[in-house]
Amino acid sequence: MQPSTQSAGDQTTPQLIRGVGLSGATALNMIDMIGVGPFITMPLIVSAMGGPQAMLGWILGALFAMCDGLVWAELGAAMPGSGGSYRYLKEIYGPRSLGRLISFLFIWQLSFSAPLSIASGCIGLSQYAAYFWPGLEHIYAGHNASMRLPLLGSLQVSWLVTPGTFVAIVVCIFAVLLLYRRITSIGWLSKLLWIGVMGTIGWIIFAGLTHFNSAQAFAFPPGAFTLSRNFFNGLGGAMLIAAYDYWGYYNVCFLGDEIKEPGKTIPRALLLSILLVAGLYILMNISILAVVPWQDMVHSGQSNSGLYVVSVFMQRIYGLWAARVVTGLIMWAAFASVFSLMLGYSRVPYAAALDGNFFRQFARVHPRHRFPYVSLLALGGVAAVFCFLRLADVIAALVVIRIMLQFLIQAIGVIVLRIRRPELPRPFRMWLYPLPALIASFGFIFILISRKNFLKEIRYAAVILIAGLIIYLIRAWRSGEWPFGESVPAVLQGASSN
Repeated sequence: MQPSTQSAGDQTTPQLIRGVGLSGATALNMIDMIGVGPFITMPLIVSAMGGPQAMLGWILGALFAMCDGLVWAELGAAMPGSGGSYRYLKEIYGPRSLGRLISFLFIWQLSFSAPLSIASGCIGLSQYAAYFWPGLEHIYAGHNASMRLPLLGSLQVSWLVTPGTFVAIVVCIFAVLLLYRRITSIGWLSKLLWIGVMGTIGWIIFAGLTHFNSAQAFAFPPGAFTLSRNFFNGLGGAMLIAAYDYWGYYNVCFLGDEIKEPGKTIPRALLLSILLVAGLYILMNISILAVVPWQDMVHSGQSNSGLYVVSVFMQRIYGLWAARVVTGLIMWAAFASVFSLMLGYSRVPYAAALDGNFFRQFARVHPRHRFPYVSLLALGGVAAVFCFLRLADVIAALVVIRIMLQFLIQAIGVIVLRIRRPELPRPFRMWLYPLPALIASFGFIFILISRKNFLKEIRYAAVILIAGLIIYLIRAWRSGEWPFGESVPAVLQGASSN
């Protein structure tokens, strides 16, 4: 297979300008990584391990993020075009053969994981709004549904209806309405998000370190580090949540056509953002543990209520005014995160539809405002439905689906690409190859299986995988594409999709 024009290095799409340098790329990554995640998940990660030893989840999560970051760094430097995983998976496994199937499955899983990611931000905003209006956490109805599937076992779904659920849905709809127009620039939003989020984290760290109680921060329960089955189950659960909070370090890879000197900038931005965010997360969580007892967080995490731990933290140090200010800042960060996620994710199915590798309807563009309105509306509609799920279930399903149908395949794929395409120019080569790719793969597998009831989310991913395979094979059979015939060139597919 001959390397594509964009794979060879700096020959990229001519319409796009390489205007993002190292500082800008690192900032974009950090904005995408931080978002609202660390502010809402701390009670969940502490309850997973049952004490402050949950910091191991953050530390090991950073280690595995660094290893996986090296996978993205090599692929991003070698193929510095836009598209990220969609493009990498197609090139690794063959754009006219297996790669076409795998890249379709990537977009297909994104149809579920992207709305889950957006829903987590909407639910997180409603959780913090409950600090102002506690009645938002009142449970109107809740139900656990189960369906028996052949070979896979029981597929379980839990849904919950509270006033906060409707707040989350309204947030989702409002974001769609704001995006349902011509978008010329959202740079101002990114800058405000950066200033607000970094300022909030800086304030939290300062407050915690100036009121530090080491006896409370490191009040480990008996047997906290006993290497038992419960310890590893808890560690797996904590690392799953940490993975959710660290994800976003690869954002620069989706903007490859607009990065200056991508062979150098992409790897540096990836690794710098992981190191900086890991340091901020660890400092912030130790600061909060030094003020808010971990026992309170365990209770909040298990009950799915009172997750506004940063508001409680600020109230205990400075009083009610500070709690209200920080709650408002985090709600703003949550909405900005939802807005930016919805904007970015709505373009991915659109791009794949233009490439002839997804449903043609997603390639439709609004006749007046010129944006992919079908993709946007579909994404917002599914995200609104997912707002009925519990936050912990949303995060678990999101992480497991993406690990199984994207990250694990890509980590193995970087080794496959070295074997299949040794001549491909690689401006950055993974350090200690292939060890980081193998460690990342091991970490992903550990997260998948080292949790209580781990089969619950794996069954979700399996159902999505099987459904995606059936849909792809039907489409491929009807259009005479691989494996039933030779694929139609992407250029012709794109033309026929418009």
